[in-house]
Amino acid sequence: MLEALLIIALGTVTAIMANLGIAVFNDGLRPIVPENLEGRMSRKELGVTAFAMSFGLVIGYGLPISISASILLIHSILLGTDIIGLVFNRGKLSTAIAGVVGGVYGAGIYFGLQAVVKAFELLPLNFIDGFNKIGEPVVVSFMVFPALAIALQFSVKKGIIAFLAAALVRQIAVFSNTKQLIQIDGTPVVLSPEGIALIVGMVFLIAFAMKEKSDDQSLSTLASMFTDRVQRIKKFSWIIMISGGLAAAATNLLLIAGDPISLSLLADGKITEGGIAALAKAIGFVPLIASTAIATGVFGPVGFTFVFGVGIFSPNPLIAALLGAVVIFLEIQLLSKMAKFLDRYPGIRSSGESIRNAMTRVLEIALLIGGANAANAIVPGLGYFGIAGFYLLNEVAGRPIVRMAVGPVGAIAVGIIGNILVLLGLYTPPL
Repeated sequence: MLEALLIIALGTVTAIMANLGIAVFNDGLRPIVPENLEGRMSRKELGVTAFAMSFGLVIGYGLPISISASILLIHSILLGTDIIGLVFNRGKLSTAIAGVVGGVYGAGIYFGLQAVVKAFELLPLNFIDGFNKIGEPVVVSFMVFPALAIALQFSVKKGIIAFLAAALVRQIAVFSNTKQLIQIDGTPVVLSPEGIALIVGMVFLIAFAMKEKSDDQSLSTLASMFTDRVQRIKKFSWIIMISGGLAAAATNLLLIAGDPISLSLLADGKITEGGIAALAKAIGFVPLIASTAIATGVFGPVGFTFVFGVGIFSPNPLIAALLGAVVIFLEIQLLSKMAKFLDRYPGIRSSGESIRNAMTRVLEIALLIGGANAANAIVPGLGYFGIAGFYLLNEVAGRPIVRMAVGPVGAIAVGIIGNILVLLGLYTPPL
């Protein structure tokens, strides 16, 4: 019941925050919410926009990845509560209804995922084991994103340098683990090759970004123009702290994960590596989330997403909840200083969009490869054929399904087709 209550409470709180325009999860929605708050956009238009921007990601991205690991990708919950909160009008009664619907939605996601996984296990061709292969390329590919972000923002040459450095450090970590070069009191220390490579790439990205500086006289864009909007976020910090605490506690119980990379690692029992990946992802997204929050007065329901790393490394859910709330409080209190910092280093501020684009491209490729591997494990031969055809037809059709979702959705489709073939006697699963 504790697990269910955490997800229900998270759904309730985040739907209320979205309804009141305090916090939304979709980065693309954050600049749009003030248009409604300040009377330039109707609530109906805002609700339609929220649905258009988030529904496809819930169905085609969040849920398939959640099914692959039996851990909820946070997008499945928070993109849905964005829609719920913004569809209802603001007002005491309607806000309360939005909260209730958000809680019901959270319950549906929690119990629905369990039901889907159990239903798959009853099928003549159980494709859950094969479906779990979706996350394998994601973990390894993720360490490429800092180098790609550097190439997108600065130059391909600098991106290649960062990529080669990260790859070299990764192989050194692998060699060290194999030869047990690092020991503490005779006990070998096992390094995370991908985690170390990711950290090296982030160091390169931050170093290149901080080379771009602004003169003191020009520090006015974020720091002085949006003081009122930062104060608005501080005013509602208490409810965002509750949301952050709930998310951290749920992560500690391995109910949710903040991104596909840490989700895949946690599903494999690699807790430390999952925590490192979650923190690295959070560091990368700080410029994007901070700049949009400062400029719009609308925060994220899980802040800069450090709460996921906090939840992973906490000893129990209670401490995770307390630390998650504290982390959110500190993030909000530091927004004004962050505004000055981002103005001082415009390269850091602009890196937010580069990081987002880089992560999207990496996940598109990794999830496509993972989906192909999963589909081929479910029905050998037909799997690769199905994913290739699904991807190409989706491109020709104008991409009705986002690229990140093609691999997971395609693997599910192959699993369903495989079961139909078994029932028709046209395919015999290997023992």
